[in-house]
Amino acid sequence: MAEPVPAFLREQGRASRGLLRLAILLGSLAGVLWIGQAWLLAEVVQGLLFDGRPLAGLLPLLWAMAALFLLRAVLVYGSERVSFAVAARVKQRLRTRLLDKLNRLGPLYLSARHSGELTTLTVDGVEALEGYFARYLPAMSLAVWIPLAILAFVLPVNGRSALVMIVTAPLIPFFMVLIGRGTERLNQQQWQKLSRLSAHFLDALQGLTTLKLFNASRREARLMARLSEEYRQATMRVLRVAFLSSLALEFLATVSIAMVAVLLGFGLLFGQVEFRSAFFVLLLAPEFYLPLRSLGTHYHARMEAVAAAEKMLDLLQQPEPETVGGQRSFRPEASFGLRARRLHFRYGERSALDGLDFELKAGERLALVGPSGSGKSTLVQLLLGFMPPDQGRIEVEYPPGEWADLRDLKRADWHRQIAWVPQQPRLFAGSLAENLALGLDSVSEQALYDALEQAHALDFVEALPQGLDTPVGEGGHGLSGGQRQRLALARAFLRQARLLIFDEPTAHLDRYSQRAVSEALDRLAGHCSQILVAHRLSTVRRCDRILVLDQGRVVEQGRHDELAAREGLYRRMLRAAEAGA
Repeated sequence: MAEPVPAFLREQGRASRGLLRLAILLGSLAGVLWIGQAWLLAEVVQGLLFDGRPLAGLLPLLWAMAALFLLRAVLVYGSERVSFAVAARVKQRLRTRLLDKLNRLGPLYLSARHSGELTTLTVDGVEALEGYFARYLPAMSLAVWIPLAILAFVLPVNGRSALVMIVTAPLIPFFMVLIGRGTERLNQQQWQKLSRLSAHFLDALQGLTTLKLFNASRREARLMARLSEEYRQATMRVLRVAFLSSLALEFLATVSIAMVAVLLGFGLLFGQVEFRSAFFVLLLAPEFYLPLRSLGTHYHARMEAVAAAEKMLDLLQQPEPETVGGQRSFRPEASFGLRARRLHFRYGERSALDGLDFELKAGERLALVGPSGSGKSTLVQLLLGFMPPDQGRIEVEYPPGEWADLRDLKRADWHRQIAWVPQQPRLFAGSLAENLALGLDSVSEQALYDALEQAHALDFVEALPQGLDTPVGEGGHGLSGGQRQRLALARAFLRQARLLIFDEPTAHLDRYSQRAVSEALDRLAGHCSQILVAHRLSTVRRCDRILVLDQGRVVEQGRHDELAAREGLYRRMLRAAEAGA
């Protein structure tokens, strides 16, 4: 395995190193107490069977055994609890780190990856590390300290038994690593199959309606069955090797214990060792090999963690796009101006923006129109700060007369001043109030109602049995497309942002609602700047200025009446829209 992956795993546990050492210490003390238990038990049996001592005289030893037993149980329990606490902390920190990384990578990266694959990585992948930190790492340390402690007591009592232990003990980790080499490759294959299965399964669920309409559901079901079978076979191959490893290790440990028992038996037969010493060593022999056997059992957890960690490391090492993330504070108290200078952006070989220039004045309503692929969506992504232009710059005017590069502003400050309403707004599982107040620390109920009234959504919310407490399903399940759109508008109004960016804000609305929302946007004029990405030209008639984009450039600009009177792209689009109506 490449060195960066084990180093990555060690790095995750570094913050909890103290707790991990405590777990190992508690486990080691429990092992040492077993040595005391074994010695007391050997004394009791020797006294009863061979020395003829009465049971009453052995009660102090029996009470000491009971005390050691209870103390050992407490230590083992404490070691387990601390180990799993370490694993829980590691999982929490790593999951947060992965989510922060995905947030920094931005929508452009996420759109190119299967959401099911990423979900599997951040959920199942992180969970796969629990066995490594809670089981494997403590077992690895206990496999060193407990056998050494037992050898220290066995060697003075019976040198032959100690020699057998010394010779046979290294064979267990040797075969564990030997067999584990094949397990590593199989775990990688299993993880790839799981990621592929998860991605296809989520895609199938999200597109189930489309699959049914195109009579493709049976074909997709067959594909899912094939992927599931491939994952089953990959899992069985891993388990086969894991069981083979366990069998080999158990066989070696059992044979080694048997060798110790035979040597002790012959020693007793020929009078070379007394019963007390032989019984003491025989009790310790299984405990000598137990940590080594546990290490072999949990070695599979290491392989599983390595397979998952490799994918996590690959994600965490992805280069991040340059985004809004400077150090300059940005907290305007009124609407602000915005301008772009010679913006260029490419998706691979395709040019999306080619020297685009535009300016948005403070309080102005600006519309972006143009044919599909003209660069409207790309420009919005640049304005939101999710990706930087290849060339050129976006500048913000604040205070008046002073311009700052968007990349120099604090990311949180910039996003606090803008509100974005996409054509397909995203609602999350929760109540209506929680969806409206998304990203806000505290919002009064009156503010929620005011925002709903502005977005012409108050009537349908008040008609719901639970009002603002009405639960919303994932993706807005249970609401119509128009209701989701109006809730997204209300969420934008609630933020009281200085810049509103809309992608067809009246999509999915009836004519009455369209007029009401347009009037709400009119009322906001002057209080904030607005950018409207329009696909239907009927929604841009009231805008202060219209930018017509084509092939990544502004080819026309002006008010609706001015552009409609010219023989240009806007007029051709207007005629096409009227003909389509």
